[in-house]
Amino acid sequence: MHSKIPSAIALLAAASLVGVGTATTASATVSGDGGDRIGTLRADGTAYVKEGGLSATWVEEALGVKQIVLAGDRIGILQVDGDAYVKEGGLSGRWVKEATDIKQLALSGDRIGVLKANGDAYVKEGGLSATWVKEATKVKELELSGDRIGIVKGNGDAYVKEGGLSANWVLEARDVTDIDLAGKRIGVLTGRGVAHVKEGGLSATWVKEATDIIQLELSKNRIGVLKDDGVAYVKEGGLSARWVKEATDIIQIALSGDRIGVLKANGDAHVKEGGLSARWVLEATDVTELSLS
Repeated sequence: MHSKIPSAIALLAAASLVGVGTATTASATVSGDGGDRIGTLRADGTAYVKEGGLSATWVEEALGVKQIVLAGDRIGILQVDGDAYVKEGGLSGRWVKEATDIKQLALSGDRIGVLKANGDAYVKEGGLSATWVKEATKVKELELSGDRIGIVKGNGDAYVKEGGLSANWVLEARDVTDIDLAGKRIGVLTGRGVAHVKEGGLSATWVKEATDIIQLELSKNRIGVLKDDGVAYVKEGGLSARWVKEATDIIQIALSGDRIGVLKANGDAHVKEGGLSARWVLEATDVTELSLS
């Protein structure tokens, strides 16, 4: 039997997608770092995860969910009541309650990050019961990747720190609605829908990637963007590599290693594995959020 969160109530998921950036709002990344897990949040608020091949069997994880996050062997969920839980190990592992009054959850390696409803951002490192470290206030988005932490403040300033949880913040860009981290890459989406990515140190030079963008995702040496006309593109290699058109009528894109996932406007979630021109596999229907580990 899979584990259920105590007293979880099945509620309709929020109409807006958690994890999908727009021109005016930003949420957590839904992309991974090359894992073999796929997570979906269905329209009734039920979270499912599968592990292994694209045709693996779904495991029901929890009810009443509004965000699902995957990283390595950890699964995190944010419930509609603002409670955040994380489990570690197998898909049927036991949930650990991490925090309350949360509006965004982030995972990377052995780090867990939460953004409180009041805009305070906290990160812990180590076990699921490690001590929280307060990172910043007046935050509207929190991102984790390796030993980097990224935030977007309420005024649109984006900062990244590297190293320990108490490292100093470096101002990366202004007028930012979404930030994404992957390895030594940092990506930002501006309020005008322009996507920029830098590679290397925190003071590396920005490269303009695309315009008219509503979502930006990074994973390893791939960059994915979703245009405001619903067309998804991915490039592989250097920051100036050529874009490949992946799909149309899309409302969300996710990347992880050699996997690409898209969520269609009709609620169908598709994932492909391998090259940029690999064939799509229909994973689930009636989906409101897709997440890759």
